[in-house]
Amino acid sequence: MPTWITDPAALRARLATRPARIGLDTEFIRERTYWPQLALVQIAIEGDGDELDVLLVDPLAPGITEALASILADTTILKVMHSPSEDLVAFKHACGVVPEPLFDTQLAAALTGIGSGLGYQKLVEQMTGVALAKGETRSDWLRRPLSPSQLEYAADDVRHLFELHDALDGLLEQLGRREWVIEDASRVVSNARDEAPERWPQLSMRAAQFLDRDAQLRLARLLRWRDVYAREHDRPRTWILDNELATALARTPPIDRAGLQRELDAHPKAPRKLGDAIWVALTTPLSDEAEAPEPIGERIDRQRLRDFQDAVAGVSRELELPDGVLASRRWLEQLAERGEWPDALSGWRRTALEPALAPLLQPKG
Repeated sequence: MPTWITDPAALRARLATRPARIGLDTEFIRERTYWPQLALVQIAIEGDGDELDVLLVDPLAPGITEALASILADTTILKVMHSPSEDLVAFKHACGVVPEPLFDTQLAAALTGIGSGLGYQKLVEQMTGVALAKGETRSDWLRRPLSPSQLEYAADDVRHLFELHDALDGLLEQLGRREWVIEDASRVVSNARDEAPERWPQLSMRAAQFLDRDAQLRLARLLRWRDVYAREHDRPRTWILDNELATALARTPPIDRAGLQRELDAHPKAPRKLGDAIWVALTTPLSDEAEAPEPIGERIDRQRLRDFQDAVAGVSRELELPDGVLASRRWLEQLAERGEWPDALSGWRRTALEPALAPLLQPKG
C-alpha cells in the first residue's frame, strides 16, 4: 500500500537515511497556466529485500515543498524518472530546485535501441510484461481527497522504475553508452534550470517558414512579447495570442491601431483587451533584428540537408538507434546553415556523427 504524506516531518523521517536512488514522478496540471502546477509527487524507495515503499506526497500541504527541496537537491541520490522535462520545471517552480543527478528511462530506452519516445506504460509492458491501467490519465490531480484509483494509478508510475533502471543500465554498460545517458540527462537538467525563452521562436512554427523576412521579424516580435506576458501572468501562450492569429498579423499587418482592433474583433479567440500591447509589440523593432536568421527556404541548401539526413540515417543503422535519436531535422538545419556544430550535437553525438558529416561540411569546389 502506498503511504499518503502531508506532514513535512514524516517525509523527512522516511528519508532520514538517504537512499542511493529514488524513483520519482509527479502529477501536475497545466491547462490554465504557463507554469505546471505541482499536484502530487510520487517517490519509490527500496526497502528490505525486494520490498518497495511508495510515498505519495501532497505538495499542497504546508511545508512539504521545502521538505522536498532538500531531497531533490541531494546529489548523492540518483533520481530515476521517465521523460521528466516537464516534471523538472514543475519542481523548479514549486520547490526552487531541479533534481539531479538524473536517469531518464525514456532516454535510456532510446539510446539502447529499444525505441524512441516510448511512454512509461508501453516501456513497462515491453520490458517487464506488466500491463498498467490507464484510467486516470486525465484526472484532476489538484482535487482533494484523491480517489483510491487515482492513488493506485499514481503509485504505479514509480513502482517499476527500479526494474527499468536495472535492465536499461545493464544494457547501456554492455553497449558502452552509460556516458551518453549521463550527458543527455545533464542537458535536460540544464534546460529545466535555465528555462530561457527561445530567441527566435518563429523558427519552430511550420507556418512561419513560408513568410518573407519582414513578416518573420514581425512574428518574432509578437511571439517574444507573448512569451513574456504569458510568463508574467502565468497563462498559456495560446490564451494570450494563438499561433494562427499571430501569423496572420505578421503576414498582413494592419495599417493602424484601429485596423488591428477590427481584426481582433473579427477573430473569435482574439485578446481584444490587449490591443494596445499587441500594436506596440507588432510595430516596435527588436534590438537584435539585424541578427535574425533568414527565412528557412532562403538559407538552407536542400540537397545538402538531404545529404546530412542520409548520412545520419546510415550512422543510426550502424549503431542500431531509432530514427531521430542521433539528430533532429532542426539540428541538422542549423548545421547546414552555419557550418558549425550546434550545442545539441556536441559530445557523444558529434563523436558519432563527425566522421560521416565532416566531409559534407567541406565547401564545394
